[in-house]
Amino acid sequence: MEEFSENYCREAEGHDGTNSRDVPEPVCGTGDPAETVPRGLLSSHQDQRKKLVLHVDLNNTILVSDTVTAQGPVAALEGFLSTATWGQMSGQGKWEWLSDSASLLPPCDGAVSYYSQFGRTPGFTSAAGRRFRGILDEHLDLLRWPEGTKGDGELSVKGEGGRLYHWILPSFFQLLKDLVEERRDFAIIFRTFGTDLPRVLRALSRALNEGAHPLFPDLPDLKLNLNMTPGKIRCSKRGIVLSRGEDRMSSRDGERGLYQYLSSVEGLGGFNDHFDWWASNSFSIRGGKPLWVDPFDQHVQHIFIDDNIRQNDEDTIVHPKVFLDPGGAETRTACTSELYDITLVQTDLLQAISHPSYFTRRVHICLENYERNLQQGAG
Repeated sequence: MEEFSENYCREAEGHDGTNSRDVPEPVCGTGDPAETVPRGLLSSHQDQRKKLVLHVDLNNTILVSDTVTAQGPVAALEGFLSTATWGQMSGQGKWEWLSDSASLLPPCDGAVSYYSQFGRTPGFTSAAGRRFRGILDEHLDLLRWPEGTKGDGELSVKGEGGRLYHWILPSFFQLLKDLVEERRDFAIIFRTFGTDLPRVLRALSRALNEGAHPLFPDLPDLKLNLNMTPGKIRCSKRGIVLSRGEDRMSSRDGERGLYQYLSSVEGLGGFNDHFDWWASNSFSIRGGKPLWVDPFDQHVQHIFIDDNIRQNDEDTIVHPKVFLDPGGAETRTACTSELYDITLVQTDLLQAISHPSYFTRRVHICLENYERNLQQGAG
């Protein structure tokens, strides 16, 4: 079963290097989610008894703002656009755009994102990226807090110009409703390098316990448990330590124990990951947020959703650690491309804003691909 992810790579690429699988590419380019979901996927009869543990990033995944960088919705969305628009330097040293649309993946060989070339650029769509201003305005309109309803101190945020916007994307709340409707056993673990986790938990309490969200007043009917105590995950050369409240686990006692702990989590809660460790590892996979994956486990599937997941392992935010044997303790680092759309989802923020079912569709795609690989491994 060590071939869990290697089977995926062989299936994904034919002998000539072209894509030969019959599952969708990651969402990008067209902006039409229907083109990214295989026929019949959303109605497939996957095993509802399997527990889903969804590790969900905050900033630019379910939030369009960033407290650490003091970015409101406009600045945060402009920042995302600079990472999803592509060009190259000409022979004369001038920047040339290669596409007028936004996409997670480059449109062609040699393309680099504007952000990779020039870094953070305040007012991106008012200067070099003015051709993408329409995309910005369209998605800001979709983010507007419902007119005629009073703003909520936790669930809404005042953006540039004094306008009210959703703080947590409606598509995230739709995911919760969809998973409950599908009668799935699931848990949500927020994983962030930022400082927004306590407020996110307070906002969720307003929505899940008090029914304060104007678009989802029936969320209390879902009866979801919410752990209000933020946890911590700290990494070092000596190992990984996870703590929350009175709970404390260390990889020095075996990585299997950490996997079992995260697999047993119920309801919604979260952990602050170790940004300094990621930075000390040059923002590469080696210092990323740890994710344990057991390809032999037919009862629990972990999925990590984060906008900074990249197929370039020298520039990605999650460290997938795949167990080598059933019930064993030894793991190996899996490259991001091996697990892309199986246990790793790179958030397309534009899709998450514009399509209420975005997160649900991405989870379903991972379920389908994971099950396919389990069956291949068993064969």
